[in-house]
Order: sequence, then C-alpha cells, then structure tokens
Amino acid sequence: MKLVWSPESASKAYIDTVKSCGNFQESGVAELLSATAAGWNAKLIIEAWLYGGAIATSVGLSIAARHTGARHVCIVPDERSRAAYVKAMYESGMQAPEMVVGDAEEVMVGLVGVDFLLVDCKRKDFARVLRFARFSHKGAVLACKNACQKSGGSDATSVGFRCHGVLERGTRVVRSVFLPVGQGLDITHVGSSSGRSENPKKSPSRWIRHFDQRSGEEHVFRS
Repeated sequence: MKLVWSPESASKAYIDTVKSCGNFQESGVAELLSATAAGWNAKLIIEAWLYGGAIATSVGLSIAARHTGARHVCIVPDERSRAAYVKAMYESGMQAPEMVVGDAEEVMVGLVGVDFLLVDCKRKDFARVLRFARFSHKGAVLACKNACQKSGGSDATSVGFRCHGVLERGTRVVRSVFLPVGQGLDITHVGSSSGRSENPKKSPSRWIRHFDQRSGEEHVFRS
C-alpha cells in the first residue's frame, strides 16, 4: 500500500484553514501544510514545535487531523515549550493536541507509523527529529519550515535546507521540492516500505512526559 492523494480532503482542509488562520503570521504556510496533510490522508501527524514559534501551522495541522481522523502529536523539548504551545493554541481558539516532552531521539523512536512530519528548522535538534523518525509502511510526507539559511561569504545569499540530506541511509525519497513560502519550505515524499526498523539500536533510556490534552492526564514513562 502507499499514500493516496485526495483532492477533496485537501480542498476542505485548505478552506477551513484559510478561515481560521487569515490573521496569523505564517498563514500561507499553514494553509499549504494543512492541505498537504489532509490530501495525503495522514493518520499520524507529528510536529516538532519551536518555543516562540508561530502557531498558525499548528492550527492548520489540527484542522487537517480533524478531516482525516488523524492522531496529531506535538513534540517539544521541555516544559516551558509545552506550556507556551498549549497557551498559544488556546488563544487561537483550538484545543492542543497530544503533547510529548523529551529528547528528540527518544521521543521519535516511540512514535511508529508517521505519515506526516513537520519540523521547524530553527530547532537545534531538527536534524535528529528527521533522522530518527519511524515512517509508515505506506510512505510519508516530511515538511521542513524556516528552511532558508544564509550561505557564508561577503556576498551571502539565501539557500534552502533539504531535509532528505539528513534522513537515515536507505530511506527511499520519491520526490523533494523547495518552495519559497514563508522563510522557505522543503517538502519531501518518502516512498512506501521506508523508514527505521521496528527494533532500532537501543540507546540509553530517558524519562519522557506525555500529556493528553483531552483527558488532562500526564503520563511519565521510561523509553
């Protein structure tokens, strides 16, 4: 099996996101990502949020998750980021999705079957989030926002980061495109039957905190 595009789902998510994010910063990116996640019928949507980052894309992904019935999870490195994200989503009129707090590697290996992943390239650990993602057997769509970086030299120019360059060796990249949207958006489509094995090399265990916004429960577990 592989991901199948649904223009109807993409259109509905796009329109709903336009209505919800029209006044937000990064609204153009939000609509595009929402339509992409919904159009590919993503069932596990993961976003790696940066403290202080724009919330519009998160709203867009929540809308996409509603259209596809997806599990939407936001991963953050610490409690400060978790609290800021929940507050920003509340102020936008949206309920925060599942929250997972912890080290990028430890968090990602516990989220199996990712078919849509959004990473903010301003996060220091963004490459590790991508590298340790465990994709769905049907394939996955990876989106890296704020992907524009400055090249060195006196005539510095803006260059785009390409996320497929940091993926695990052997990952089958079907297509990749860099879009001049927002501060740069790189979208990569990973083919079916790619991703990390079910039993990756074990690394030192860490404590991870998981927050379920619907039930209000906090779960602490060791991975």
